[in-house]
Amino acid sequence: MRSHLLNDGTADAYRLAVTQGVERMAKKIATTRRPFTGVTPDELAPVVSAVDLDQPLGDTTAALDELERLYLRDAVYFHHPRYLGHLNCPVVIPAVLGEAVLSAVNSSLDTWDQSAGGTLIERRLIDWTAERIGLGPAADGVFTSGGTQSNLQALLLAREEAKTSDLTRLRIFASECSHFSVQKSATLLGLGPDAVVSIPVDREKRMRAPLLAAELASCAADGLVPMAVVATAGTTDFGSIDPLPEIAGLTQRYGAWMHVDAAYGCGLLASPTRRHLLDGVEQADSVTVDYHKSFFQPVSSSALLVRDAGTLRHATYHADYLNPRRTLEERIPNQVDKSLQTTRRFDALKLWMTLRVMGADGIGGLFDEVCDLAAAGWELLDADPRFEVVVRPTLSTLVYRYVPEAVTSPALIDRANLYARKALFASGAAVVAGTKTAGRQYLKFTLLNPETTTADIAAVLDLIAGHAEQYLGENRLVSA
Repeated sequence: MRSHLLNDGTADAYRLAVTQGVERMAKKIATTRRPFTGVTPDELAPVVSAVDLDQPLGDTTAALDELERLYLRDAVYFHHPRYLGHLNCPVVIPAVLGEAVLSAVNSSLDTWDQSAGGTLIERRLIDWTAERIGLGPAADGVFTSGGTQSNLQALLLAREEAKTSDLTRLRIFASECSHFSVQKSATLLGLGPDAVVSIPVDREKRMRAPLLAAELASCAADGLVPMAVVATAGTTDFGSIDPLPEIAGLTQRYGAWMHVDAAYGCGLLASPTRRHLLDGVEQADSVTVDYHKSFFQPVSSSALLVRDAGTLRHATYHADYLNPRRTLEERIPNQVDKSLQTTRRFDALKLWMTLRVMGADGIGGLFDEVCDLAAAGWELLDADPRFEVVVRPTLSTLVYRYVPEAVTSPALIDRANLYARKALFASGAAVVAGTKTAGRQYLKFTLLNPETTTADIAAVLDLIAGHAEQYLGENRLVSA
């Protein structure tokens, strides 16, 4: 079995196996005509369960043929222009090349003696991102697995900086449209169910700063500690950006940590035309960025940035076998000193390759394209009497629903929209997301593919209307 180890004696076998895989994937991507096949869990689960993992196939071609049946044939393909579902992006080729390189070398970014130049590349990208944000010369950060981990670590730092042993007094403030990981992080950090104070949003789904001010004042008056305010720069549902300058002023007044969750909106950092939408982010104490959303990187590629490198000490633990304290005196750069993870992939290489081949303007230009597409999609929806759209997009999401004039039952309209989404997914013709707003069922386009056109959007809207009408036609008499 040593013939399967990647080393100097198996380089040719490695080249052949990877070439087979790449050729198969290139053909698959070139010939995919739908974002999904419509396969159900009940159909696919028995096929996967039937595989005897104790009986290897012994052949790369056979394994790839099997993988075609188990996964590739029925995968959800984000590169297809009619995938309009979640915050998943098509990936750029330089990043995929970086993925292949980092997997083959298999560096671990926890310590210098496992990564060498990989550590320095990650640190340079952290510095580059901090410079784009404007955090100042004392800034630092670390790559993470995603926005949830970044938000968790940011709130861990905020908890420790709050300098109180009575966790029941700590409060976190976030808009009602903030990411669920804020609530999840509060629970994981032992703060209790009442720790997160939800701030209402305005018509554009942005946190209402005057209401935040009132809640902060009430918190102080009650003898509680305003641990952190989480401002969202690109909410998952609406792409809305909270009023960052006003929030920054309030956090400074009340001594609260300001965290900006820019997991989605971080693409604005590279935008040639829209960077001003993030004005105020430079005043944050910490910022979450997800390169695997609006920088068109493969999962996973995320980072947490902090204004003061010293705050990362709250995640530092020393182990004699890994990062003993003497390495600090010897100025050995161990990234595990900053991270919640120990073993960690060299995900930074993907972004490095992207910047070195395409440049920041190339990435930002792609993000501008999908934001422009969302604006055009809003015009289509707003002019179409079959649909209502919630807000004009700031980034690249559209939340809307099918609302026929002849139907007055809100519950029936909800069911029709939910059915339309499920039927569309089952058909494989397109993929859209869903959410609830004010208790009602809505649909959502998340536009992160520059290859998607307004014609694609119009065609998908027609499909949704057709499925909804079919449902309504079958259920009107029953509901009546």
